[in-house]
Amino acid sequence: MALVLFNEDGEPHVTTNRIADELGISPGNLHYHFKTKGDLIEALFSAYEGRMLSLLATPEEREPEIEDIWLFMHLAFETIGEFRFFYRDLTDLCSRFRGLHHRFRGILRLSMDAAQGLLEGMARIGQLDANEKELDTIVRNIILVSTFWLAFDQVLDREAEPRPGRAVAQVMSLVSPYLKGDAKAEMNALAAAYR
Repeated sequence: MALVLFNEDGEPHVTTNRIADELGISPGNLHYHFKTKGDLIEALFSAYEGRMLSLLATPEEREPEIEDIWLFMHLAFETIGEFRFFYRDLTDLCSRFRGLHHRFRGILRLSMDAAQGLLEGMARIGQLDANEKELDTIVRNIILVSTFWLAFDQVLDREAEPRPGRAVAQVMSLVSPYLKGDAKAEMNALAAAYR
């Protein structure tokens, strides 16, 4: 219930009393399990972190192709959408919870490593043509867009649910200029399917 309320109204606007009320329990009962609101946020972040780490640690038996990357990103954006309050209130949460800041930074670094690995894999099989500097720029832009797409969407349409497909299409548009051969046609077909 806390996750739903945090996602709907933003963490700063939700009290533990409201969470207890929505759950139909006493505030004391909630505080028995979570001493502070920070403990509750910590538990939610651990759930989010576990999902992201399992996504980012998925071993590959073969070189990635466009469809693999599209699916990977869609799953990552679904997870981000499910725990969207972290991204909407990211700066504030990281300033109030130092441990959260370090853990979130770790996820960003792993995300950059994963993006780098996926793009390098595509380059090895001839689907991507980018030099080292271009690759670094693409990776940083992918993570930048991935981290802040929700805030952008929420400003445009506050009531809309997160749209992972739209976020994937936006991120893949960063990669598109560097694609070669069949990969470019495949990316265009996937993007058209999401429109």
